[in-house]
Amino acid sequence: MALTTVAPPPRAPRRRGIRRLLGLAWILPAVVVLAVFVYLPLVQNLGFSTLEWDIYSGSQEFIGAENYQRLAADPIFWSSLWNNVLYAVVSLVFQVFGAIVLAAVIESIRHDRWRRGLRAIYFVPSAISLTVAGLLFYFIYEPNLGLLNHALDAVGLGAWAQPWLGQESTAMMAIIVMSQWQGFGYSTLLFAVAIQRIPSELYEAAAIDGIGPVRRFFTVTLPLVREMTGLMIIVTISGAFQVFNEVMVMTSGGPNNSTQVLGTWLYRNGFVRNDFGYAAAIATVIFVITLAIALVQLWINRRRRVEW
Repeated sequence: MALTTVAPPPRAPRRRGIRRLLGLAWILPAVVVLAVFVYLPLVQNLGFSTLEWDIYSGSQEFIGAENYQRLAADPIFWSSLWNNVLYAVVSLVFQVFGAIVLAAVIESIRHDRWRRGLRAIYFVPSAISLTVAGLLFYFIYEPNLGLLNHALDAVGLGAWAQPWLGQESTAMMAIIVMSQWQGFGYSTLLFAVAIQRIPSELYEAAAIDGIGPVRRFFTVTLPLVREMTGLMIIVTISGAFQVFNEVMVMTSGGPNNSTQVLGTWLYRNGFVRNDFGYAAAIATVIFVITLAIALVQLWINRRRRVEW
């Protein structure tokens, strides 16, 4: 009578299970850090926004949605939101679409030395901190000794000289100009890297077909940097709704609250007026706006992924 041997169970599934557990063990510290320092504070902030909270005395009183009702009736909140929207629109024009065009022009230059030099020149302002850049432009805009008004006088446009940061009609745009100068080069460098990843054969084939540089930009470059464009749109808009340093350094929200943005209005209410519940409500609005914009843009990018 022949004896039959029973084969041992395969070890492959067991090994895959062990590897999966090891993988989870590797990412567990990062998940814990994110949960403790990112997601938990978000949930706590939502709870804080339902309180009337004096952080110095420690007194707390649950008031429900009253802070959000105050937001809806607060004219400075709406003007701050408008300033953030204006900041985002101008930043999209210059730091996304303008940066694509400039990066394409730089990368179209044949001499490598010129390309490297131009990249460095445009990137230098991005290496300057926002605080230093804000102070620099504060002195440029100074009405009596500032470089801008002196330059206007020198070219016969002295009638245009004005206190750029001292009047409501020009203060916000003056801050936005400084911010674009500081961040434009960084966006350009990122788009230049994205353009360098495009296979040169595509440009050569377009040139053989007699396609000019402008048409090559719209038919080759622009479609193939779509993923970088989507990423930069998310980063730019999110940054526009989180802007803080530029305004605090140059105007602190003045004159007459005309340059308040959501971040500075949050700071004013939380740390100056000791109204942390209202400040938490403003922070919740900032989070909801940036999250919604990011989710929409990620959904669009997923449907239009670039492959070559």
